[in-house]
Amino acid sequence: MTPRANVHHAMSAPRTAAVMALCVVTSLAITSCDKSISITEVGAPLQPSNVDAGAGAWRMIVMTGPDQVAVPAPTAATSDTYLAEVAAVKSAQANMTDAQRRALSVWSAGGVLHWNEIERGLVARYNLPPAPRADGTYPVPDAENPFGDPQFPFANPPYASRAYSYVSVAQYEALKAAWYWKYKYNRPSPARVDASVTTLVPAGDLPGYPSEDAVLSGVTAEMLKSLFPGALEEITKAAAEQRDAAVLSGRATASDVAAGLALGKAVATLVLARAANDGMKAAVGTPALWQSQAAAATARGEIAWASQESPARPGMLANFGQVKAWTMTPAEVVAAEPLAPPSTSSQQMKDDLAEVKSTVTNLTREQEAIALKWNDGVGTPTPPGHWNAIASDYVRSAQMSEVRAARAFALLNMAMHDVAVGCWDTKYRYYNPRPAQLDPSIKTFIGLPNFPSYPSGHSTFSSAAATTLGYLFPDGATSFNSMAAEAGMSRLYGGIHYRSDITGGSEHGKRVGAAVVSYARADGAF
Repeated sequence: MTPRANVHHAMSAPRTAAVMALCVVTSLAITSCDKSISITEVGAPLQPSNVDAGAGAWRMIVMTGPDQVAVPAPTAATSDTYLAEVAAVKSAQANMTDAQRRALSVWSAGGVLHWNEIERGLVARYNLPPAPRADGTYPVPDAENPFGDPQFPFANPPYASRAYSYVSVAQYEALKAAWYWKYKYNRPSPARVDASVTTLVPAGDLPGYPSEDAVLSGVTAEMLKSLFPGALEEITKAAAEQRDAAVLSGRATASDVAAGLALGKAVATLVLARAANDGMKAAVGTPALWQSQAAAATARGEIAWASQESPARPGMLANFGQVKAWTMTPAEVVAAEPLAPPSTSSQQMKDDLAEVKSTVTNLTREQEAIALKWNDGVGTPTPPGHWNAIASDYVRSAQMSEVRAARAFALLNMAMHDVAVGCWDTKYRYYNPRPAQLDPSIKTFIGLPNFPSYPSGHSTFSSAAATTLGYLFPDGATSFNSMAAEAGMSRLYGGIHYRSDITGGSEHGKRVGAAVVSYARADGAF
């Protein structure tokens, strides 16, 4: 049975009627003035096969240790103060609204999974390139004016890879810290303290303090508000719903939630401090940089890439190759990059170009479908988002604990961020032209990206993702590799990449994926 087919598989353990009522496919829309985050499907309440009690000792990425952010000791589960909180939980459950029940069904299926879907929706919404001004120049989105024209951000593939990685890493750090404090204090969840608290979702043996749901709500909302400031209202609403669901589920009291929220926000502050100095602010580049990159290609005797848009648009994030990676030093990033592409005057380039033209001229229906399937262009969650969606099915099927699910997404997205840094560094080093620039008679089947051709971004993202996911889910390794190969070839079918772009990108992605797997093998999460 494939992971997708297994999303709604029956749970083997007996359930209460209340739990059964939550095991439904449901829909939730968090609306703003003109857009919405639509949640398409929800599975059964999460019942982790392993609570990962030792996760507080797993290797940290940004934090110096799980106790870098202090969490005060809770009141005793036998105290009058705590028992009053438990009574408040029972009162809230007795007066639950239909809207609260729907929200509870969404969040009980896995907070990490749900936030990942929300983020993919935000990336798709903001994945829209700015329109040109009347004078033919292009404005740059401004984080200080997110509602201006153009809106901030333009969530293109490099931006998206970075965004996915920062959110996933922050969640992972915060949950490891939460697990450390949970088992240090070991205060049970309210349903374990008082049998009259209704267990609307499986309670399990995970300590309640601090609440993992509140930790996730705090850390994720702070990260997303920084990355997508125009969506602040709906992000804040989603986070509040998750915290409410934690109480209504019987898993957390007010003090569990308060401690978790404070921890999550504090971890977000640490991760955002890294983001503020990772080089992203200079990723757009400058006119002087753009000119020097083109001039360097010309000086080598090559035909330099040129924008095919009208008016010509500066190349997308021409300096993203200098952004800080997660698992690799700058020297290691460069060492993993592919060698130079075929010269634009070489016979291999002529052969590659002829193959592109022949392919798009004689496309089969199957090739057309593959090109569209992997297009992941404007208005989509981008190629990194596509792989996050693939991973979601496997994470859901595996019934991972929240902290282990966060690890899976962190590793996946660190790999795609790191390979994006190397890919963009390579693209702008060689400044290789697209097929339609060398032969204008080539009619592309999909949209033509506005940046140099070599190597293929789809191939680099996909191979890095497939390698990482193959480590996390060995039974799916063959499928992941097949999908990565198909994603790479989709760009040849679309008429926008040469075979050498695909080959170079695929090998690049495998090297970066292997580096991330090596990192993962030493993180203590066995």
